[in-house]
Amino acid sequence: MTLPDHLKQAKQLMGKSVDAVRREFATVRTGKATTSLLDLIRVDAYGTETPLNQVASVSAPEARLLTVQPWDRGLLKAVEKAIMASDLGLTPANDGHLIRIPVPPLNEERRKELVKVAHRFAEEGRVAVRHARTEAIGKIKKTEHVSEDEKKHAEKEVQKLHDDHTKHIEDILKAKEAEILEV
Repeated sequence: MTLPDHLKQAKQLMGKSVDAVRREFATVRTGKATTSLLDLIRVDAYGTETPLNQVASVSAPEARLLTVQPWDRGLLKAVEKAIMASDLGLTPANDGHLIRIPVPPLNEERRKELVKVAHRFAEEGRVAVRHARTEAIGKIKKTEHVSEDEKKHAEKEVQKLHDDHTKHIEDILKAKEAEILEV
């Protein structure tokens, strides 16, 4: 592989890390009801763990209410059980056709816990970006038929990519933290 190939691969890996952080942040609860809140919930459907959005439609008809409509009524109890088992702190109400999930306002203590969760997700993203940088620099150093100056320049480019992606994760974290702490 050539130096531009290594740079391109590093940029892709770092971009995927930032996207993963963004997806994980979407599942962290804030004061508002969003359908992405239930994205990581898996339901025991027909003997296999299935993502909730593959067995039911999820909607947010009001600012503080989520509704889940399973396509098969036989899964109502399994969906309800999966939501209760999640660490979201939500209590579903089943009326036989539809599951209503009121999203209560967060108290101060819960907000601080969620900020810690967001910081943990951000740190995992930063670690993934650093790992991509280390891997790319290792490949650059092993590249043959390239001058030392070109290798040094490529390493600086990888470091710049690392700094940009880390800053992007920090910006996303600050926005999420402000959203969580907003009363």
